[in-house]
Amino acid sequence: MENPLFNIPLDLPTTTVTELMAGIAETGQDQLRGGYSRPVYSSAEIDLRTWFIEQATRRQLSVEEDGNGALWAWWDLPTGIRTNAVVTGSHLDSVPGGGPFDGPLGVASALIAFDLMQSRNLVRTRAMAIVVFPEEEGSRFGVACLGSRLLTGAIDRDKALNLKDPDGNSFADIATRNGLDPRFIGSDRRLLGQIGVFVELHVEQGLGLADLDHPVAIGGSILGHGRWKLSMLGQGNHAGTTLMSDRKDPMVAAARSIAAVQHIARSRDNARATVGRLQPVPGGTNVIASRVDYWLDVRHPDDAVTAGVVQEIHESARIIAAEEGCTLEFSQESLSPTVTFDAGLSGKLSLALPKAPVLDTGAGHDAGVLARHVPSAMIFVRNPNGVSHSPEEYVEDADAELGAAALADALSSLLS
Repeated sequence: MENPLFNIPLDLPTTTVTELMAGIAETGQDQLRGGYSRPVYSSAEIDLRTWFIEQATRRQLSVEEDGNGALWAWWDLPTGIRTNAVVTGSHLDSVPGGGPFDGPLGVASALIAFDLMQSRNLVRTRAMAIVVFPEEEGSRFGVACLGSRLLTGAIDRDKALNLKDPDGNSFADIATRNGLDPRFIGSDRRLLGQIGVFVELHVEQGLGLADLDHPVAIGGSILGHGRWKLSMLGQGNHAGTTLMSDRKDPMVAAARSIAAVQHIARSRDNARATVGRLQPVPGGTNVIASRVDYWLDVRHPDDAVTAGVVQEIHESARIIAAEEGCTLEFSQESLSPTVTFDAGLSGKLSLALPKAPVLDTGAGHDAGVLARHVPSAMIFVRNPNGVSHSPEEYVEDADAELGAAALADALSSLLS
């Protein structure tokens, strides 16, 4: 028997997280950086979306794509009623040169959790959906959790449509090329209103569970964080004919301001500030740049401290720019306040997973965006070396299976 929508054989699904992850292990491998590069709507990310549709369809879930490009695989009730649904899932895109588990582990675990619940003959009173949100990392258009921000209205629709990737393509153009209608991109109150609770499983991006010697944890909170773009503007010129005293070199100004970021962040307890991307224009070896664009990430549990760190970095960069004969442009790309997950939902997860500790995280997630609108929670799976956003990111096979079982236990408690 075949599904006429996708022409996919309805054979038995893969039965472990490890097997599912092995099936996508070659998709999006980055031969230059190592690890995986799967930006939204790249060939690699599209292949993963197809993989998810195939896996969900084999499980006879009803797959739909919303107006913002998120995929929803519904486990419907016989009545077809989807109000107050239990939703789980994550994302499939990655940072440049990222690890294999950030995002896909949550999606694969959701599929296996569904298998486990089906095998238990669970009596349900609520529908369930597995969701794949696009552009969670923000590695193509610069705004993290773009799919969930659009769904909830956390980002202005016109701003989102006009976001540009490094090649100058707008989000509107790329979305259109991939079958979306820009008229329907944006807040979707009907769909948001169907979500009763959201539970996201994710690889832990730190050493909390390794230090506690435990395979899974329940999320407590997400640090407030944001992204800002700085553009240092100078005077482009010839590297050989321009005397050092005659230069207005934005690379020098940018380098000085980036060095200052570390000192400013270290002056505030528990602050984290990072410049991980820098782009000189025009970028020639024998050319003094005319402009240098670079991006700042700042995080702290106290949103007021985050704002203070950003303000100090901005002022420092402005002073350095003037000293080097340059000018500075500074703009905010995204901002997410500190999120504390719903106490009632977290309490239910603690009852379902009585041995699981509670851990806070400094990493942003779609669950943090949704938490402002619906009760949301997270489950973390141990990362033995604590490394993430890197090819060294790792999860033991046994822990991956325990994570899916924990997710199945948590979802079962919410569905029945």
